[in-house]
Amino acid sequence: MVCPLCGTRRARRGCPALGHQICAVCCGTKRLVEIDCPRDCPYLATAREHPAAAIVRRERHDVDLLLHRLRDLNERQSQLFILISTFLLRYESPEFHALVDEDVAEAAAALAGTFETAARGVIYEHRPAALPADRLAQALKTVVAEAGQQGGSAFERDAAVVLRRVEEGARESASDDPANRRAYLDLLARVFKDHGDRGDAAPGAPPESRLIVP
Repeated sequence: MVCPLCGTRRARRGCPALGHQICAVCCGTKRLVEIDCPRDCPYLATAREHPAAAIVRRERHDVDLLLHRLRDLNERQSQLFILISTFLLRYESPEFHALVDEDVAEAAAALAGTFETAARGVIYEHRPAALPADRLAQALKTVVAEAGQQGGSAFERDAAVVLRRVEEGARESASDDPANRRAYLDLLARVFKDHGDRGDAAPGAPPESRLIVP
């Protein structure tokens, strides 16, 4: 029997989602992408328990990139970085504009500038030029402010450092992969894949993460 998905290879795997047999290649490449696999699929369970070497290398590379962003940050700064990262994954633009790395970089840069001037005793709000980035900055400012209530200038300095790291990550990812306007956001989604849709955490509380901070 020929696989109905590719039309070339032999179908040898029973697919519970499609109700018929498909080939191993289509099972592996279309799983959870084009095929809505049920959780009890034995092939899906096996793939999760024993991921391919290429997937393991990609996961390690992703974690290494995020750890580079967390380099020499203290505990509060690391928690704030994770809070901001998971917020970016949950964020929905009010005008349904798909968030891209450039928006993240501009919003983080503007908000970092605001906290940097505030830490020096100067009240001045930096605003991004682009509307999507400006709206993101305003939403992000609320989240960061809630996390640092009564933190004073020390927290403002911490927030500025973390936001500069976020800006740096977004800009470098865009430079490394110019064809993908969401390279940094995709990286965050892969590393924080279980926490991007969590809505039950208390405001300002750092969410759990798979990322282990050294």
